[in-house]
Amino acid sequence: MERSKCQQLEEVEGFGCNGLITQQQPFNHQNPTLLFPKLPIDNDSSLISLDIGGTLVKVVYLVREKKRCMTSCSDGAIECHTLDGTLHFVKFETKFLDQWIQFLHSQLHCFVGESSDVQPTGFHKNMTIKATGGGAYKYADIFRDRLDITFDIVDEIASTVAGANFLLQEIDQEAFTHISGKKTYVNIDHCDLFPYLLVNVGSGVSIIKVAGNKKFERVTGTQFGGGTIFGFASLLTNCQSYDELLEISQHGDNRALDLTVGDIYGDTGYSEHNLSASAIASCFGKVNGNKKLSGYKAEDMAASLLRNFTYLIAQISYLVAAPLGIKRICFGGSYIRGHASTMDNISYGLNFWSKGQVAAVFLQHEGFLGAVGALLNYKKIDLNILAPHKLTAYDSSRLSDVGEEFHGKLEERVEDRLNREVERLKAELDRLQNDKATLVKKLKNLESKPCKLCGSCSKLCSSCETSNISQ
Repeated sequence: MERSKCQQLEEVEGFGCNGLITQQQPFNHQNPTLLFPKLPIDNDSSLISLDIGGTLVKVVYLVREKKRCMTSCSDGAIECHTLDGTLHFVKFETKFLDQWIQFLHSQLHCFVGESSDVQPTGFHKNMTIKATGGGAYKYADIFRDRLDITFDIVDEIASTVAGANFLLQEIDQEAFTHISGKKTYVNIDHCDLFPYLLVNVGSGVSIIKVAGNKKFERVTGTQFGGGTIFGFASLLTNCQSYDELLEISQHGDNRALDLTVGDIYGDTGYSEHNLSASAIASCFGKVNGNKKLSGYKAEDMAASLLRNFTYLIAQISYLVAAPLGIKRICFGGSYIRGHASTMDNISYGLNFWSKGQVAAVFLQHEGFLGAVGALLNYKKIDLNILAPHKLTAYDSSRLSDVGEEFHGKLEERVEDRLNREVERLKAELDRLQNDKATLVKKLKNLESKPCKLCGSCSKLCSSCETSNISQ
């Protein structure tokens, strides 16, 4: 019996960067699949896009499966066909070039239609796929020579913005805040989304003002990004990966190296200027020539690097947002990593510098903005049709690794989808009830205001009605 596309893709489970099953990371870094039931798309071919960065390769692919359903009409029930779509997310480290090319080579037969010309080796002749990021230029020749694939390159910033806008506007429980260890999902009003500042934290950092769909401007950026911190950490602590840096930082104390306001002013801090004793006065300010590197703990150095990096990103973001009058900043990029301390520090720093006036918002799929945006460039995807059928699935028990990153299994039980749909509908009902309560409150406020014509009655009196009609 012929295997389904999901069964074919299931074979990738357990494929690590060294060809071995890798251990799961100790962080709650989840990039769950997105389920789109009943996609009315004109063909059954699945889609794939790549975002090839300096450190990571992000792969997003939409797998579609035909479903049979029964519908009623005046003459009775008839059979129809629909397409279910599942959007999946995979990451590889860019340095493992052979491994992620091998992964794509083994799976490309799943990204073409049933009627396509597929070679016996499993990939499509002269296949063109969407790609973005600097690596789309750097590795274009390799993909053409080894896989017979041509990249249709999409602008990196445009893809990142398109991906962020789509996720923020169309996906339930995509945006959230993270304060003092508490993750809270937020519903963003479509009418109130723009403008916002998008801070994409990759190897470097880009800061983009987003004024609307396809309306954006890269305001500035900094070379002091995730790649910088990992570079310092590699030199100082011998960390082999950024995830290892995040792990050991959890067990460190930055105050062993950072000079605080309390170290200078004492336990009372510098209250005249709202600086507490725990505020950092100088990053690595306690380090001096009297103590060798071996005298400092790797955990403490990692904690200091991470805390000061996240504070700096928060401060730069606020300094950019303030003169633009922007009150919402969305943070994305692979170096956020869904890491609790990273998000807490950014939220704390932004709250401190903005005096509580600017909110830090994070995205569930923060590392895949560019890849999602590139996927949306396929002409086969109609967002006006896709959006009303949205369904987001969060299932941490169904996550495994590909190259030290999480990869969602593709086999989804019907019962699981139905349960998730019920939860989504409940959340939507709660939102509608809240909207209703808000509208009722506004209506009562309007009814209690004095009549604009006579200035005395709370509702339009008969004399005012007569006067108004005559006018």
